[in-house]
Amino acid sequence: DVPAGDQQQAMLGRVFKRNKKCINKCTTVAPQHARWLSSVELKRTPLYDLHKQYGAKFVDFAGYEMPIQYKSGLLQSHLHTREKSSIFDVSHMGQYSITGADRVEFIERVTVVDMNDVPAGKGSYTLIPNDNGGLIDDAIVSNVGSSIILVVNAACEETDIAHLNQVITDFRKNGKDVQLNKIDNGLIALQGPLSASILQNHVNADLSKIGFFDSATMDFEGVSTFIQRSGYTGEDGFEISIPKESTEFVTKKLLEHGDVELCGLGARDSLRLEAGLCLYGNDIDQTTSPKQASLMWTISKRRKEEGGFIGFEVFKPEFDKKLSQIPRRRVGFQWKGAIARGGSSIHDPVTEEEIGVITSGTMSPTLKESIAMGYVVPKYGKVGSTVKILARKKMVEATVTKTPFVPTNYYFVKK
Repeated sequence: DVPAGDQQQAMLGRVFKRNKKCINKCTTVAPQHARWLSSVELKRTPLYDLHKQYGAKFVDFAGYEMPIQYKSGLLQSHLHTREKSSIFDVSHMGQYSITGADRVEFIERVTVVDMNDVPAGKGSYTLIPNDNGGLIDDAIVSNVGSSIILVVNAACEETDIAHLNQVITDFRKNGKDVQLNKIDNGLIALQGPLSASILQNHVNADLSKIGFFDSATMDFEGVSTFIQRSGYTGEDGFEISIPKESTEFVTKKLLEHGDVELCGLGARDSLRLEAGLCLYGNDIDQTTSPKQASLMWTISKRRKEEGGFIGFEVFKPEFDKKLSQIPRRRVGFQWKGAIARGGSSIHDPVTEEEIGVITSGTMSPTLKESIAMGYVVPKYGKVGSTVKILARKKMVEATVTKTPFVPTNYYFVKK
């Protein structure tokens, strides 16, 4: 069993310190995107000075100098978010506006989203497919009426935008009208059960009428902000896009509340893993299909039938297959004992034949047990079944578990 309180904090702190060379060994921040600071000149978000003021420890994440944790530590930040409210700086993510008469056709070409299900004022999680049956990135799409907002991962932004611009070029050759423009804003995520009551003190909209993935432009004490009720922690919360020059003002106003703290990438990652949410570069990548990744819920019936998105003809044969007929599937695992890191092998519980690989793993601060996601041969993916995982050079028995590991607390408007 994991010790409680200060002992658990100290233990996780030792794990963190022991693995400085690879953030993935403590949390599951994709190791190819995160490293300890070097002499390379890094970009900074509008909140860099504020992070320093609050004693943040920084890492190089996707070319940005980002806070990994604060003085209170990873464990305390994680639990604070579950119990109260935390602010995450996600200004490094790419925010884009898509305009033009053919913007809906364009977004349905480059992602799997069904815009029939995303009317004005709504948003959706979606996938950006490649033409080889894999995924270039995952993203958030929001319909604001006259335009579509697309938010992509910082580590994939350069690849994503090159891909999107190539599609735009092809569209324009066929007389289509579409433009892609970067939104040079700060972006913060206010997450946790007290977030709505705290944010309500500052905005001119009734947040009780704003449900999960609803969005609107709101006045925040004189600052025009775009706010969507969403996040990456499994908790109720809001993602707030703010003009750069006002990002620190808005953040400081929220921090005036005693129940709000700044939170870094480390705790953000353990929170998202407890919520069973994928991290691009770990759990999904250029070789992963939606069915293998257990993300078929992102593709509507219409889009499965009509297609229209890049790679559809490659994806479609797998859509109709049973799980037992695909080469691998993403599942969750839970056990007591040593953490299994990304890349750890998964084995048959009897023969110990290798049957899969862990893609994300950590010690769950909420459950006080080790949790992980990974890919296995489908016959081993039945919930409740047992597998063996190679964790720190020792075989441990783990149970295949439903995700999310911790129940989500998203807010839905009662109809």
